[in-house]
Formats: sequence, structure tokens, C-alpha cells
Amino acid sequence: MKLNELRRLTDQELLREADDRMKELFNLRYQSGTEQLENPSRIRHARREVARIKTLLRERELEKKA
Repeated sequence: MKLNELRRLTDQELLREADDRMKELFNLRYQSGTEQLENPSRIRHARREVARIKTLLRERELEKKA
């Protein structure tokens, strides 16, 4: 998902999306360990998606405190 699309989501939707990406990352790592992963760059992409989502959640948390 692009950053603009993520910004439109609510906090609950972002948490759900982060959970989905973490599950995807787990599955990708498992596939990598069993040498079944066809495209290793998908791991990097999933990690970055999780980081984007967590960054947005943190930004929103800081905005609420300010």
C-alpha cells in the first residue's frame, strides 16, 4: 500500500493491516528457511510495510499528546 492509502485508514484498520503484514512476514521467512521462497525481495517489502504502518501509528499518537 502507498503512504497516502495508509493515511486514510483508521487506527484500528492500521493495526489490522500491521498484523496481516507480520503474518505475511512470518510466512515469507518460513518459506525462505525451507528454500521455497521464489522472490526474496518480498521479505524486504513486507518489513518496510510494517515499518510504515508503525510510523504512522506513532505519528498519530504524538499528535494526540500535543
